[in-house]
Amino acid sequence: METSFTLTFDNQSTAEVLKIQAGQEISTALSTINLKKRSPVLVVIGGASQISQPDLVRLERLFVEVLAPLAKELGLCVVDGGTDSGVMGLMGKARNQVKGTFPLIGVSPIGLVKFPHHSNSSSEAATLEPHHTHFLLVPGSKWGDESPWLAQIASVLAGEHPSVTVLINGGAIALVDATENVKFHRPLIVIAESGRLADEIATSLSHPEQEVRQEIASLIAMGELRVFNLSDPLSKLRELLTEKLIIE
Repeated sequence: METSFTLTFDNQSTAEVLKIQAGQEISTALSTINLKKRSPVLVVIGGASQISQPDLVRLERLFVEVLAPLAKELGLCVVDGGTDSGVMGLMGKARNQVKGTFPLIGVSPIGLVKFPHHSNSSSEAATLEPHHTHFLLVPGSKWGDESPWLAQIASVLAGEHPSVTVLINGGAIALVDATENVKFHRPLIVIAESGRLADEIATSLSHPEQEVRQEIASLIAMGELRVFNLSDPLSKLRELLTEKLIIE
């Protein structure tokens, strides 16, 4: 596989792909695929293959009415896991639906992805989402290997600009993603009522007297976490994200 190349999907959309090596200087690497500009960054993490179809349908408005339009309006760079599943699939489809021009960058372990003209025999391999503009394939052969890379890449892309992470649904890998992002002092907005991990964290935050597993307690102690309830007007989430992503 070449270090960098242009990928054409079956829907005729194209994306720039970069294979990043261990120890490689990230900023320099990103410049090779025209990711030199620094801008505010939105990191989207959460449920992938295990998110239920009813949850996907229920969460679609969040992406189409808030996340993608806000990224378009504010000129954000959006970073996620890049595969065609769960919240990443929703992000790609929402960008396409709102005719977004913002960079949508997927960070995935090279040992677990498949795309046109590149097969993968692993039973856990996932297809790349065809509406992303860039893919960064990082060292790794198991899910979660990409988590520290994703968090660091998001910070490099932001530079001196603000960045924020949004957690929607999620499981064990999303917890690793959340922890790695918080290490970079990135605020974490937890979407309550989206299911699984997000609901567990939201409950722990609203009921500090209850016992919580150690990984969640450590995450809460480490970073700035805010909760948004899906039953609240989506305009409130837009306001919260704008507050975090704009420096007055």
